Amino acid sequence: MIGALFPLAKPILHGLDAETAHDLTLRALSLLPPRTPPASDPLLAVQLFGKTFPNPVGLAAGFDKGARVPDALLGLGFGFVEVGGVVPKAQPGNPKPRVFRLAGDRAVINRFGLNSEGVDVVADRLRARRGRGGIVGVNIGANKDAADRLADYVSCTRALAPLVDFITVNISSPNTPGLRDLQGEAFLDELLARVIAARDEVSAGTAVLVKIAPDITLDALDAMAATALRRGVEALVVSNTTIARPVTLTERGAAAETGGLSGRPLFAPSTRLLAQTFLRVGNQIPLIGVGGIDSAEAAWIKIQAGARLIQLYSALVYEGPGLVESIKAGLAARLSAERLPALDKVVGRDAASLAEGAG
Repeated sequence: MIGALFPLAKPILHGLDAETAHDLTLRALSLLPPRTPPASDPLLAVQLFGKTFPNPVGLAAGFDKGARVPDALLGLGFGFVEVGGVVPKAQPGNPKPRVFRLAGDRAVINRFGLNSEGVDVVADRLRARRGRGGIVGVNIGANKDAADRLADYVSCTRALAPLVDFITVNISSPNTPGLRDLQGEAFLDELLARVIAARDEVSAGTAVLVKIAPDITLDALDAMAATALRRGVEALVVSNTTIARPVTLTERGAAAETGGLSGRPLFAPSTRLLAQTFLRVGNQIPLIGVGGIDSAEAAWIKIQAGARLIQLYSALVYEGPGLVESIKAGLAARLSAERLPALDKVVGRDAASLAEGAG
């Protein structure tokens, strides 16, 4: 029903600035009555973190920063939802305007700057939904003015780990100055040691994930993969938005805006990095593929590159919520056509070729 209404709503939403349209969408979702998620084809079930994901299609962080509507989003058919990013103290983020559509490129640029209501508000909302089912995770970061950024991740972990199924350590947002410095091997090692210790104290069953940037060098990827393996990270999320501006972008005016680029132009570089990551960790660390997924074919390629799960966000701006069921149906059809019993038979099978190029 909601997906069917999107073609009517899209011209209205796209007539507004992107952030206003997003806020209206969240408000509309908050008004929906509780809904049982549509059933997923059993072929799409994924076993991970000791849980059964009904399908591999997740909502990426950034859409529901404040954990206002995770259950409404699960009701759209997502197999899991990641809320946030969340930081300890409320902060407004960067000045508006800070998000821009590149409609001709099916892309978005944002420089939100981890705007957040703060960990206490988000924790209260997550606590209120306990017992409702569905797999929900949270993306955590550090305050822009934090004197000790590692301590910020620890405090978020302590507050939120008991309330979610996984925590994603975001060290790859391009919109908080210096945050990507935490991807360095020494910083990352200490950060993960402290986060995992805090997780173990409050909720040992909550998985710890790390989200990485698409702009890192392969040497940096080697170091990150080794650190993640050594520290026992449960999954790597590949990737965040990019600061690069491909020459193929047609919306040159909007492309000049500062911030992270997401959507279709991110598909190729993020998929290459995903495949490169799979070649380094294999089946030792599960991978979640993010970046430019706007069709079942794109999702299939991510899985072939090494993803056990996938996430999307920007494509919803252009395709609407019906995209979720479309991707699920397409993936199930591919499995049936190849007579495969599960998606794990596809994971990473084309990583070697996709590591050289994608899309």
